[in-house]
Amino acid sequence: MSLTRICFGYMVKLPCQEVVWDLLPAIRAALASALVRRGHSQLQAARLLDMAPAAISQYLSGKRGYRIEFDDEIKAEIERAADEIADGDPDAVPARLCSICRTLRDRATEGGPAIRGGCSGAAPPDDTGSGGG
Repeated sequence: MSLTRICFGYMVKLPCQEVVWDLLPAIRAALASALVRRGHSQLQAARLLDMAPAAISQYLSGKRGYRIEFDDEIKAEIERAADEIADGDPDAVPARLCSICRTLRDRATEGGPAIRGGCSGAAPPDDTGSGGG
């Protein structure tokens, strides 16, 4: 099954592609940056975020996760998430990533400002259990 769809002869990214390829890397990059600003090494940030050290390096150098710029409210949410993650709460990473992503997706479907850059937002989660969204 392809993750792209054809619309009027053009290939269009599905919302889930935008989340995986653009939104989540941007959130991870912002979290990695926030942890390093708090004095953690790249290796420590990688361990806290359960990522490869190379991924952290690429996030910090702007090679990954650079396509989206967040508004001030989301930046503040990312900073709060970094505080929780830095405190060593192992459940904080997935919970906070999902919370931030859900907020951005909800705003995108409502037409509100949340993201400046490459991600046009995604559809709200599919609560029907059919795997969409």
